[in-house]
Amino acid sequence: MPRRTVRLSLLPALIAFPAFALAQSPAAAPAAQAPVTQAQIAALQLAVQNAQAAGDNAWMLVSAALVLLMTGPGLALFYGGLVRKKNILGTMMQSFAMMGLVTVLWAIVGYSLAFGHGNAFVGGFEHVFLRGVGLTPNTDYAATIPEQTYMIYQLMFAIITPALITGAFAERMKFSAMALFLSLWSLFVYCPMAHMVWGVGGLLNATGGHIPSLDFAGGTVVHVTSGVSALVTCIYLGKRMGYPQTNMPPHSMVLSFIGACLLWVGWFGFNAGSALAATPLATSAFVNTHFAAASAAVGWTIFEWFHNGKPTALGAISGAVAGLVAITPASGFVQPFPALLIGIIAGFFCSFMVFKVKSMFRYDDSLDAFGVHGAGGTLGALLTGLFATRAINAVYGKDVATGAIDGHWGQVLNQLAGVAIAWGISIVGTLVLLFVVDRIVGLRVSPEHESAGLDLSQHGEEGYDLNS
Repeated sequence: MPRRTVRLSLLPALIAFPAFALAQSPAAAPAAQAPVTQAQIAALQLAVQNAQAAGDNAWMLVSAALVLLMTGPGLALFYGGLVRKKNILGTMMQSFAMMGLVTVLWAIVGYSLAFGHGNAFVGGFEHVFLRGVGLTPNTDYAATIPEQTYMIYQLMFAIITPALITGAFAERMKFSAMALFLSLWSLFVYCPMAHMVWGVGGLLNATGGHIPSLDFAGGTVVHVTSGVSALVTCIYLGKRMGYPQTNMPPHSMVLSFIGACLLWVGWFGFNAGSALAATPLATSAFVNTHFAAASAAVGWTIFEWFHNGKPTALGAISGAVAGLVAITPASGFVQPFPALLIGIIAGFFCSFMVFKVKSMFRYDDSLDAFGVHGAGGTLGALLTGLFATRAINAVYGKDVATGAIDGHWGQVLNQLAGVAIAWGISIVGTLVLLFVVDRIVGLRVSPEHESAGLDLSQHGEEGYDLNS
């Protein structure tokens, strides 16, 4: 028989043999799987927790950097461009000084006064010189990030708040007086207010205070206190030489425009970072922040267009900042559409305060710190009580109404009480501190120095060397 025939006759047998073998042999039993132990479950849970903690910590460190970006360069450029060119360095130095002075004070005693255990009005001294503030979480405030991360994040709020006040007295306060006044202000006004709203046992704390007031990221703590203090300061200090007869336009809208855009970007760390974790709540605050800024810019522009006949870059960026201010207390409590409403209402309201109310009472709030931050912060705090919903943040419990939109109209009264306390401590504290500093070093530069400008009179240098 030829070889080819033999091969073909054996082929069916070769093909059928494996199937025959499988049919005759029992299926191989799978290898025995060891039961999952409690130790393995615990290890898996720990890995998940560590991953969550790492993500939260990364987000909070980025958020802290974004909030610092708001002061320098954001606020420094925004305010610096709005003053006359002879005062740009002096104005920017005021923001920069807060980055240094408040940091030192925060490390020594400020953090303890704001977030240490104390009474309903101010914290104690348990964290003086940052004693006990380590790399493990403080579960009273944030369960997944080191307390040092929380501390440094809150420091950035403490830096920008007094820096906002400088817009009201721009171009006329001594640098020495500014440094002393705002250092004292940060300790005696900002820290108690931060403790009352955010500190454990604070009077206005939403989760245990006697008057639970909702303030997600600093409507009362940052904007109402700074804005109202700004109004008190500019009235106490008096008007700039020549105001309002002399026209004092911004010397560089380009710088202010850049500064405003940096503020907008930095504000995501300000509001979304206040979720204190990389969670859906941070997403909600991020979205609301952007929506409110955009709609407020539109609202202010429309008001100005009708009022002055032209839309301006100054109006658009001022409107955006007003929206960012107003959404700050509500950012972690409201839905996106109410955020749009808050923004557009803030745009109209703050522009009205700047164009109408300021001219009516003729106070010299140089860069409209009160018209934007005081008025916008007050409006935002009250609207938070109206639009807050448990669907976004069930701060009082899953089945408990949060704001008026949920059926808890009493929250509007709580918000009103929080605003009233913020106004009260700002007015009284600022007046007392201004009086003390005026007696110690004097507040205002001389007429000669004001005429020469803060750059030369206070720092011996110029922002622009036009002769070189």
